[in-house]
Amino acid sequence: MTPVTTAAAGRPAPRGRIDKRQAILDAAFAVFARRGYAQACVQEIAEEAGVAKPTVYNHLGDKENLFRHAMAAAADLVMAENLAVVERLRARGDDLRAALEDTGHRLLKVCCGQRAGALRALTYAQLTTFPDLAEVVQGRTSGRLGEALADRFARLALAGRLRTEDPARAAEQFLALLTGPMENRSRLGTRTVGAAERREIARSAVDTFLLAYGGAGP
Repeated sequence: MTPVTTAAAGRPAPRGRIDKRQAILDAAFAVFARRGYAQACVQEIAEEAGVAKPTVYNHLGDKENLFRHAMAAAADLVMAENLAVVERLRARGDDLRAALEDTGHRLLKVCCGQRAGALRALTYAQLTTFPDLAEVVQGRTSGRLGEALADRFARLALAGRLRTEDPARAAEQFLALLTGPMENRSRLGTRTVGAAERREIARSAVDTFLLAYGGAGP
């Protein structure tokens, strides 16, 4: 793994500085999610991170810059969870339907998680103030997720398990079959959707998906 380097000297950055920056970003996202952007203050973020207020400014500058970085960091964490789910398709076994249903349910579980929900809510709430926020968050979440899923679907197509000449479109439609009903069932994130209901959504999504893209294999 390539070490993180300082901009000035090219030397490895001190571990403590990296950890402190991450603690600030985690605290900032928690406070922004709890208070909203307008009501959040840097002092509260510093206290939550366990650092002095000037330390926050030294690491991340003003509140606007802090918000942007906190949102990007949270999006990366959500993406890491989603990529771990898609990675499970490498060891899918013989039952493709079961593997896809498991993948769909796990993706919905991430979607319903506290971090992902707060990320969506903050993005929607701050679009007028930060017009580029949707592009940043979507690029780091749904964009990368679609690419990873398309790669899995391309391999399944090569193996004759799926029938598609456009894995990217198949991935986009698979995700739409999951997120569309979830948005409706959760009432745009204001209602909790339990595990049984998530499994039902995933099962229905896979039924429809395989009608369109199912291959010759089981």
